[in-house]
Amino acid sequence: MTEQDAPVPYSEHDFDHEDSNRSGNPHFGEVLHARLARRQLLKGGLGLAVTAGLFATGAAALAADGKPGRPGPRPPRGRPLGFTAVPASRIDDVLVPPEYDFSVILPWGEPICGDYPAYLDGGLNSGADQEQQVGMHHDGMHFFPLTQAPPHKSGLGLLVMNHEYIDQAAMHPAGPVSVGGVRDADQVRKEIAGHGVSVVEIRRRVDDWSIVGSRRNRRVTGATPMEIAGPARGHAKLRTAYSPDGTRTRGTLNNCANGHTPWNTYLTCEENWAGYFVNRGQRPREHARYGVSATTGRYGWETVEARFDATATAGDATQDYRNEPNHFGWIVEIDPFDPDSTPVKHTALGRFAHEGLVFAQPQPGRPLVAYMGDDAQGEYIYKFVSRDRYTPGRAAGALLDHGTLYAARFRDDGSGEWLALDIDDPAFAQAAARAGVRFDDQGDVLINTRLAADVAGATPMDRPEWGAVDPNTGQVYFTLTNNAARAADEVDAANPRGPNPYGHIIRFLERDARGGATAFDWDLFLLSGAEDDSRGPDGDPLTADSIHASPDGLWFDHNGLLWIQTDMSGSQLGSGPFGNNQMLVADPAAGAIKRFLVGPSGCEVTGITATPDHRTLFVNIQHPGESGGSAWPGGMLKPRSATVAVTRRDGGIVGT
Repeated sequence: MTEQDAPVPYSEHDFDHEDSNRSGNPHFGEVLHARLARRQLLKGGLGLAVTAGLFATGAAALAADGKPGRPGPRPPRGRPLGFTAVPASRIDDVLVPPEYDFSVILPWGEPICGDYPAYLDGGLNSGADQEQQVGMHHDGMHFFPLTQAPPHKSGLGLLVMNHEYIDQAAMHPAGPVSVGGVRDADQVRKEIAGHGVSVVEIRRRVDDWSIVGSRRNRRVTGATPMEIAGPARGHAKLRTAYSPDGTRTRGTLNNCANGHTPWNTYLTCEENWAGYFVNRGQRPREHARYGVSATTGRYGWETVEARFDATATAGDATQDYRNEPNHFGWIVEIDPFDPDSTPVKHTALGRFAHEGLVFAQPQPGRPLVAYMGDDAQGEYIYKFVSRDRYTPGRAAGALLDHGTLYAARFRDDGSGEWLALDIDDPAFAQAAARAGVRFDDQGDVLINTRLAADVAGATPMDRPEWGAVDPNTGQVYFTLTNNAARAADEVDAANPRGPNPYGHIIRFLERDARGGATAFDWDLFLLSGAEDDSRGPDGDPLTADSIHASPDGLWFDHNGLLWIQTDMSGSQLGSGPFGNNQMLVADPAAGAIKRFLVGPSGCEVTGITATPDHRTLFVNIQHPGESGGSAWPGGMLKPRSATVAVTRRDGGIVGT
């Protein structure tokens, strides 16, 4: 009889959000502390130093710190948030305001292409089935309308979504299986196929959305062939047995947040990819700085597929997979309208734990500007400015292959600067020389983006996640989800939370409206937390209608409302005042914020998009019942991540 042994199951958080930053750069907590301490204004007896300058509403707040002459665009008058706030909840279902309805669509395992294999409850589908079904653990997404002729109709389009990771216990009948330390090959195939991206054509009929059996429907998985573009294409550190010239790769993994380009393509972002690999030998900086494991991969895939074992076994990189981890950590462009197109990894945008990408408003005849966050403790916020100018109707993915990548430095006086990560930039070259760090070329800089930002002197942040750009003011917002590594001895009247379990949202405004500025002004939009340990966008404590923790997803709708999604975990999710993970709506112009949606037990609320008429809002529910106790969406043996379509009962615009 063959002995079977299942590997120890890993939680999502065992490999994620590592703190591998040893740069010694001043942490954002120190910068914030210094700024607040200088102001010495206590409010509400909390012991947290806050000022109107830090929490004032509107773009003018960013000019309130003694910087006349840069008031920023005047925001529109705030509209009332015209819905009834939902209470914090721990029910195992989605809760929306009484003025709204929701329906569940596109759950994990729903057939969308190929032979359309039916979902078999209990984890009974094969790896080949999963390659034709909706992936697991839905995350960032975007709706691409298919009807462009006026009057604009929003009832037909492509919903494109990420699948961040998988739950082995839910995916298989009895969890992961291995024999003699080697994983079951079809289980590994299924897990790899559960990652990536789903492209699904959907149609609205009355109040229901359904799948259209379209040629455009497609799965992009952890095994899909892809091209590598940009300065690192063909680099020696990208050469493998699969791609000896370093120009091709296979698959995309840990697809978290997303972006979409002005030329109507989809961007999926590779976040916590490092834990999928193992390197038991010498660990180069491009492995060590990102947390590639020295013992075992996250799911044990290396026991079946050689490419997940990055240990050097031959004399030449083209004979093994020592460089395979360097093929991940990029932003991948997918053309959702062409199912035969090859996805492209754009290396000019840097390599790190990409949470998402958001563009500043494109301006014809000017460079394109994009913002990104690196979701790990003590990492950085980045900006990319294209070399070439944006031309509507002619722009394409090549625009993302040439330009300058910057990392942000936040100063304690409310100003900030963008530090070029460019081997030809004199300031960067001098900083690298002072640090004793050598980069062979720009490809090396980008493969080692985190190290480059260390060298440049960027400000480490508390897990920078989703970004969003206010369509009315041009302000850029970022969620800083939390930071368990902040030490207790950092606590004082100005910054009392150490560690920082609740997180906050920062915003900044470029000094040059064209986006190519190297200077900006910043303030805090809100501090998340309970009623006795928080500040809302109006500078007052959050209320029962708005308390939350660990802000993560972030998205502006066309009306200038900011949608905020949370990613609590562990004891924060299981007890305390916050209930299950949730989604809130904020009006930055009015300083208002209210809770709009609460998810089922154990889930993360993440991913958001809307139809162009804003009468359907799509929201993703990820890993319901991750810690047990959920049967959502109900009636089956295994909980299933899914998308909910939210509409107003009167057919009006969502959120107003």
